[in-house]
Amino acid sequence: MHYFIYPTQDTWISSGSSKIDGTSFKDQNFGRDQILEVKKEFFNSSFDHPTRALVQFSGTDFTELSKSVADGTITNPTYFLKLFEAEGNAEIQGDYTLAIQPISQSWTEGTGKFGDRPKNTNGCSWENRSNPTGGTEVAWANSGATVYTISSSTQTFSNQSADVEADVTDMVNMWINGQEENYGMLVSFSGSQETDTTTFGHLKFFSRNTHTIYQPKLEVRWDDHLPCTGSNTGSLNELTMSGLADNFLYMRGLREEYKEGERVKFRIGARKRYIQKTFSNSVQTVTGSFITEGKGLYAIKDVATDEFVVPFSAYTTMSCDTNGMYFNQWLDGFYPDRVYKFQLKLKYTDGQEQVFDDDFEFIVKRK
Repeated sequence: MHYFIYPTQDTWISSGSSKIDGTSFKDQNFGRDQILEVKKEFFNSSFDHPTRALVQFSGTDFTELSKSVADGTITNPTYFLKLFEAEGNAEIQGDYTLAIQPISQSWTEGTGKFGDRPKNTNGCSWENRSNPTGGTEVAWANSGATVYTISSSTQTFSNQSADVEADVTDMVNMWINGQEENYGMLVSFSGSQETDTTTFGHLKFFSRNTHTIYQPKLEVRWDDHLPCTGSNTGSLNELTMSGLADNFLYMRGLREEYKEGERVKFRIGARKRYIQKTFSNSVQTVTGSFITEGKGLYAIKDVATDEFVVPFSAYTTMSCDTNGMYFNQWLDGFYPDRVYKFQLKLKYTDGQEQVFDDDFEFIVKRK
């Protein structure tokens, strides 16, 4: 299964200053910006300063995630930080690496924007982790956000989309196991790439304040499927999976609407496409079939964008019980008032694959 939670706060911080009016960014807050900037600024062909992004996943959703791991509802999960680029990465050279590090001090998102004049210092910045209006500023132990030196992650890019999909499993496990406090993640260019004169770049990612469907998210993946073997298959017949077979998959009992946060068992019908007719004095029924273990998968797309929300993967294998094929999907993290559709896949024994895309659509409604 793929399951999503969204940030409770995010922002970006800058160590530079305006080349127009000299305004220092070191104490300026950008917590209400719709964009998170991770960049290296150059001035007169010389390196000037870097910026970094901060993202935190906490609150009720993270607490529920931790409980589900502790009670065994979620088993052996992997965790991925996903950020979506807001603009093309034309200013990025072919190869670069991003570092994702666990932040070691609390911080406040703030209420500022890059374009604020006079500048807004209410919230975290390069120098301060908190600076409440009318209160006392609280500095980072180290400017630019203080981090733990353990459980960091990296993602290397080579002439590809700047979208981030970084494995942060060690970091999230550290938080869930109580090894360190969860203060979120710091995203920056890795090591010397942040300050050298050979790596160039200006990355812009959507923040949680975006008015799009591309806000950052923590994606949880785990294999929850029940194997299609032994007593799980009951009296069902096994679907022929040679390349010459002509099979048919369909959704059983799919509703038009589901509620935001609903957790659903979706049923799949599996049979030969054409049923051989015989003459009989009794009522004829179509006997359901089960799919050979590991050969049936599902995916979910956003209809408007035609992009995968849940792609075919090792975490979307169909399950089986005596009533037929099925899979579970938690609709937490699916944007409400949008239309989604299922795709179903068969993997045949000769290596061929068949995808069923027959408008298996549904809408997620707000609670």
